[in-house]
Amino acid sequence: MKTLLKPIALFSAFAMILLLSAMNLKPKKIIFFGDSITQAGVKPGGYVDLIKKALDSSKYEVIGAGIGGNKVYDLYLRMEDDVLNKKPDVVVIYIGVNDVWHKQSSRTGTDYDKFIRFYEALIKKIRANGAKVVLCTPAVIGEKKNNANEMDADLDKYSGAIRDIAAKNNLPLCDLRTIFKTYNAENNIEDKEKGILTSDGVHLNAKGNQTLADNLLPLVQ
Repeated sequence: MKTLLKPIALFSAFAMILLLSAMNLKPKKIIFFGDSITQAGVKPGGYVDLIKKALDSSKYEVIGAGIGGNKVYDLYLRMEDDVLNKKPDVVVIYIGVNDVWHKQSSRTGTDYDKFIRFYEALIKKIRANGAKVVLCTPAVIGEKKNNANEMDADLDKYSGAIRDIAAKNNLPLCDLRTIFKTYNAENNIEDKEKGILTSDGVHLNAKGNQTLADNLLPLVQ
């Protein structure tokens, strides 16, 4: 009987090793959840594409889930299909530009209090699904310096809310608002409205995509 138990024990141990190895081989799934900036980010040279290329494809699966025009409540409404059902390990939330911008451009933006409630609800559901959450502040709507862009005050206010949410929930934060403002202060010599880190004052050019990728990469690994 003892001679029979020994091979069974060895087989069980071997099976456990194989199981653990298989679990370790499963790539870490990262979803970038946002608006048109993220939608464009999956294209060659976009920030999602740059991060994907910087990571080992055998260890990471990178998915872009951006839709143009989206605001925070759009993310909440499509979260089940585009995020939760995919069982990600990490979700990067990059939203807020349209919530501010569309208040002025089409009267369909998101009031500050509603923005916070939807944002916190997003985080709660994603974390309950077992994923790590990384937050990003909205970068710019116009690249002029010294708060000369029309919507700078609102962007600062909404970015401040995201910083507070990150601190309250002990979440990693990519503070793009501060990063982009600092870069423009130092490099936008002619005080241009666009063309420094963006192509049109909002959407990222090559330098903007690289800047975002460089700052996000350490937070998603």
